[in-house]
Amino acid sequence: MKVWFTGTGAGRPNKHRNVTGAALQLPEPHCAWWLFDAGEATQHQLMKLPLKLSKLEKIFITHLHGDHLYGLPGLLSTRSFDGGVSRLDLYGPIGLKKYIETIFQLTGTTLDYELVIHELAENASDEVVYNGPGFKVEAKPLLHRVSCFGYRITESDAPGRLLTDKLQQLGIEAGPLYGRLKRGETVTLADGRVVTPASVTDGIVPGRIVTVLGDTSPCANALLLARGADLLIHEATFAAGMEAKAHEFGHSTTSEAALAAREAGAKRLLMTHFSGRYSNEELVNLEGEARMVFPNSAAALDLGCYEILRKVSGEERGCPE
Repeated sequence: MKVWFTGTGAGRPNKHRNVTGAALQLPEPHCAWWLFDAGEATQHQLMKLPLKLSKLEKIFITHLHGDHLYGLPGLLSTRSFDGGVSRLDLYGPIGLKKYIETIFQLTGTTLDYELVIHELAENASDEVVYNGPGFKVEAKPLLHRVSCFGYRITESDAPGRLLTDKLQQLGIEAGPLYGRLKRGETVTLADGRVVTPASVTDGIVPGRIVTVLGDTSPCANALLLARGADLLIHEATFAAGMEAKAHEFGHSTTSEAALAAREAGAKRLLMTHFSGRYSNEELVNLEGEARMVFPNSAAALDLGCYEILRKVSGEERGCPE
């Protein structure tokens, strides 16, 4: 599982970085990817990454500010020209459906695939917005100037390594049954014996948890969404010491993002949504501020790729160029 950033800037594009967007590349056998926010020029950035629009399965919008949304209509339209024919699900705050339908009506845009828009209410009792094969996605409202959501993606647990010696003792030869047991399926042998994955594996490999927050000042829901996450993606619009200005506009500082990661028990923090006042050279200083609070912190970079390892004991690392 990997995360690619199409933009890490706040407000508007600048010479240092594009506006917000992050793509979650799902592990095999899913062969798909999900997009979180689509600021202006997101599809231009995607052309530089090994991600095909035809494989885009879901888009999650955190809120309706332009730096998280203006790239969406063009991207949806281009998907039709890029071989996209499968259904695409779009999630976001109330008003997202009207926004898309109005633009498409005024521009005469039609799609070659089914677009299903799911609008999220801040007071909804059900926080699970998707629960399907391999993954569950939960959403909670955050503290911003407009309706804004954070998302928690939880991967299903998987059976551990197959114990081949035990399989051979049971008379099970390498083949299709191995694959079924590895996928967590219980199998029945020709002689009627039932073999469960738990009886022939070395335990359970916990699924990974990725939390993607929209713009927010510190709040309880951010901590709930980030609880025990393998990776927390948190905005850090301003440097430490600028809390008053950050909160005035519904944002956080580097130290506040790091504190959220520490209090939530997250394993790694990637900061994003940096103000245009900071050059890329200054990101080192912003990282340093965060690491004083939470050592495993880093500033995400445009077009940067970060791998989330499945094993709890593993360390995340950037994927090779």
